Amino acid sequence: MNMNATLLIELLTEELPPKALPRLADSFATTISDELKKLQFVAADAEPVIFASPRRLAVSLPGVLAVQPEQHIVRKGPAVASGLKDGQPTPALAGFARSCGVEVSALTTLHDGKQDVYAYESVKAGEALSAVLSGIVATALKKLPAPKMMRWGDSEHQFVRPVHGLMMLHGAAVVDGSVLGLSSGNATLGHRFLSSGPVVVSDAESYARVLFETGKVVASFTARRELIGKRLTDAAAALGATIAADDALFDEVTALVEWPVVLEAGFEEDFLKVPQECLILTMQQNQKYFPLLDKQGRLMNRFLLVSNLEATDPSHIIQGNERVLRARLSDARFFFEQDQKTRLEDRLARLGDVVYHNKIGSQLERVARLEVVAGSIASLLGADQAQARRAARLAKADLVSDMVGEFPELQGVMGMYYARLDGEDAVVAEAIEGHYHPRFAGDSLPEGPIAMAVSLADKLETLVGIWGIGLIPTGDKDPFALRRAALGVLRMVLGLPLDLKNLLEQTAAAFPEGKLSANVADEVFAFCLERLKNYLTTDYRSDEIDAVLALSPRRLDEIDAVLSAVAAFKALPEAAALAAANKRVQNILRKAETVPGQVDASRLVEVAEKALAEAIDAVAPEVEARFAARDFAGALSLLAGLKAPVDAFFDGVMVMAEDAAIRANRIALLARLAGLFNRVADISLLTD
Repeated sequence: MNMNATLLIELLTEELPPKALPRLADSFATTISDELKKLQFVAADAEPVIFASPRRLAVSLPGVLAVQPEQHIVRKGPAVASGLKDGQPTPALAGFARSCGVEVSALTTLHDGKQDVYAYESVKAGEALSAVLSGIVATALKKLPAPKMMRWGDSEHQFVRPVHGLMMLHGAAVVDGSVLGLSSGNATLGHRFLSSGPVVVSDAESYARVLFETGKVVASFTARRELIGKRLTDAAAALGATIAADDALFDEVTALVEWPVVLEAGFEEDFLKVPQECLILTMQQNQKYFPLLDKQGRLMNRFLLVSNLEATDPSHIIQGNERVLRARLSDARFFFEQDQKTRLEDRLARLGDVVYHNKIGSQLERVARLEVVAGSIASLLGADQAQARRAARLAKADLVSDMVGEFPELQGVMGMYYARLDGEDAVVAEAIEGHYHPRFAGDSLPEGPIAMAVSLADKLETLVGIWGIGLIPTGDKDPFALRRAALGVLRMVLGLPLDLKNLLEQTAAAFPEGKLSANVADEVFAFCLERLKNYLTTDYRSDEIDAVLALSPRRLDEIDAVLSAVAAFKALPEAAALAAANKRVQNILRKAETVPGQVDASRLVEVAEKALAEAIDAVAPEVEARFAARDFAGALSLLAGLKAPVDAFFDGVMVMAEDAAIRANRIALLARLAGLFNRVADISLLTD
């Protein structure tokens, strides 16, 4: 009888890198699970249970067999057609039989999908779990996404951190094996301070329970994170507060503790004079604390911390953390006070010493370009050019402040605070912070036309400048985040009455002559449209997007209306025939040596071509009027009425007539037809 039971594997280590822990645990568990499934020790749908704490990586799998099922082995040999010569086995066939340890007569034949071949089929007894498990664990360790490995003691073994124990349990039985020089057993260690001596695990099923009860360890990363979240939320609610923290902080703290204890602490109110963003970042980044916000969203002088120690009297833990934080907040206050001694305007000269890129100059030179471009965009938006230029001029000044030097994440935020303290217009101060938005996918857009103008200028300057010196994104390499900059530009211009191509040309013109490649505006425009295609695929069909973007639209604020119009046109009964006709027209026009500009009515000889010309003449003024009024759906609806004369034309007229003048005139007629349709989209690209 081949027993199946839960398998438990644990690697006991010294403290693992907290930010990498979830990734390491997932890789460890997934590889072990996949290898066991590949060897048929466990069902294909078995789900691994992942455990991860600062000092351990572990995984358990239910229903793992003690012995692998019998393996049906099939070895394929030479083709049947060439296996015999004059009734005797060829050397190739005889050699294949010898390699299998049998006579040729013992071989079978089968079809391999292309031809009949000789084959040897055998049944191999399954291997014991103990024979393969150490190798599987070793494979999982080699595949861990850990760029840096280390050795410890006098061992030649390598791992992310020193390893001190290996547990491999199949049910209640220890699976014999060795990994990283350690022999497997059924004991581990619990919490570094709250537990003493080995923690013996009697069977795989009881691993998490025994560690919790005896070892003071919550072994599951997910369970520990949920526990921390609940305790933090409850503690914050008791203070009438909410927690200022993102998922990354929750994950990192979860990876730092095995027995989470939430404690409340505080700091002096006087520190609240420092911008709360500075204090929050200090608490989160340096100390891994959880700041608290009141109902108005203002920082409180209370905070929560997650300790890895449980004490009857936690006052010493609280006071120690308060003391450490006080020093950090004092540093932040010092930076803030020192920075106020120099106005943003007076910092600008120092930007001349900050290299933006050696091919396109310093940050100060960049600021000069931002002023020009932001002012131009503000004018197009009907906003105050002077305010936009002022905001652009000061936008990068906080890069040389002490606070941003310590916390680069605060660039823009500190510029806003310092601009307010300098007495700058409120809209200028807000634009300094807002011009970094959107910083990532889903981030908020800048608020107001001044912030929008500076943000667009910043991202356009990056796109054009970096692309123009040849640093174009390739594959997954995009060191200057040009894809992100392009997406930010697209998200903004989708809601603004601006010509994107014109913006790129103006931006390129702001650079010194000869600094950038000649066609940079065209190339970046094409790059942006490609990014736009990806952005739109969640809401529209790819053929509809292709039809619209084929015309290289420059006013992207109209894209949604155009796409909706194309979708409505596509639903009409005439759409398929007109799309096919337009495809035919496009092919004819591509092959034509020249396309005349005007249709000569005197050269229209066939009834069907006269009817088509008359139909186009009748509908064209209204189509143009609808297009001018941005009624794209109405324009396409009118064009749908051309189906009958278009069909009649292709049924009864030979476009490529022998008479060159008549042929050219018919091509001109088709060009006019295509021009009408292409006012909205390239209908020929629509599919069923």
